[in-house]
Amino acid sequence: MTIDDARLIELPRFNDPRGNLSFVEQHNQVPFKFERVYWIYDVPGGENRSGHAYHTTEELIIAISGSLDVIVDDGTNKRTFTLNRSYYGLYIPKGLWRTLTNFSTNSLALEIASTPYDRADYVEDYGTYKRMKQHGEI
Repeated sequence: MTIDDARLIELPRFNDPRGNLSFVEQHNQVPFKFERVYWIYDVPGGENRSGHAYHTTEELIIAISGSLDVIVDDGTNKRTFTLNRSYYGLYIPKGLWRTLTNFSTNSLALEIASTPYDRADYVEDYGTYKRMKQHGEI
């Protein structure tokens, strides 16, 4: 996988004066069957989160409230995606390093994952990640 495989997905949006609505469905807006949903919140403004890759997990990240940047890295190239609209999700396939950064105050990031939580699926050391990419292990 390369950074070109990560992409923004526009989600359905129903505008209404009483409040807007968006949704996701697996194999429709979410290009995989999902097994886990989690969210990141109470991150102090400007802080970073993450800094890992997955062996098998695919993700869709949505900034439900506020904004954040997601830096996607394939070991050679990097690309920054700014998430600041709740009707866009960032699809990140397995095997790409991601860092969540530049959280706005009171932001809320929703993450939809293709696998249940498994600590063994994480690669958390960037040097190890680069070696694994060079050898085709991830």
